[in-house]
Amino acid sequence: MSDAALVLEPALPGGALKTRRKGCGEFVLRVSGRAAHAGIEPELGASAISELARQIPRIEALRDAAAGTAVNVGVVRGGSRPNVVAADAEAVIDVRVASAAEAARVTAALGALKPVDPGTRVAVAGGIDRPPMERAPAGAALFAVAQAVAADLGRTLGEGRTGGGSDGNLTAALGVPTLTGSVPWAGGPTPMTST
Repeated sequence: MSDAALVLEPALPGGALKTRRKGCGEFVLRVSGRAAHAGIEPELGASAISELARQIPRIEALRDAAAGTAVNVGVVRGGSRPNVVAADAEAVIDVRVASAAEAARVTAALGALKPVDPGTRVAVAGGIDRPPMERAPAGAALFAVAQAVAADLGRTLGEGRTGGGSDGNLTAALGVPTLTGSVPWAGGPTPMTST
C-alpha cells in the first residue's frame, strides 16, 4: 500500500488543500405504469409520470444540509405520446454525502421507496460510486506535514472541503492518507490561508 496520495488538481480558492470531500453517487428511479388511451379509456391506465411526480418530493426530503447531504433530481424522462397514459418514467438522481453514515441512510431510503398508486411499480438502481473522503487521523497527519513544509517556506497552508468527488475519494477509502488540491491555486494573488 502507498504511504500517501496527492491528487494533482487545483487547490481551493486561497490555496487551501482539500482534506474532506463529499462522496458521490448516481441513482435511477424507474417507474412502470400501465398504458391506456388518454381520450378513450384513461381509467384503465396507471400513469408512470404521475407516480414519478409523487416520488420526487420523497426523494428531495432526503436532503440534509446540516449533515452535508445533497440530493438532486437532475433528469426526468417519461411517456411516449401526449394521448397515451405513460407506461414508463424515470428520474436520474445525483447524491452527495459528507459521511459514510449518510451514504448508507440515503441508499437505504431510496431502495425502500414504494409506489403510491398500486397500479405502478418503482425500482431503484445505482449507488454511491465514490465514498466520502472524511477527515481521518492519517489524512490529518499528512496535512500536518504539508503545513510544516509550507511554514518552512514562509507560507500558511489552510484546509477545507469540497462537494466534488475525485480519485482522492477512492484512495482515502483504501486507508491511504490523502490530500487533494495540491496544485497551486491560480485564481490570483490571494495568499494561502484557511477557507
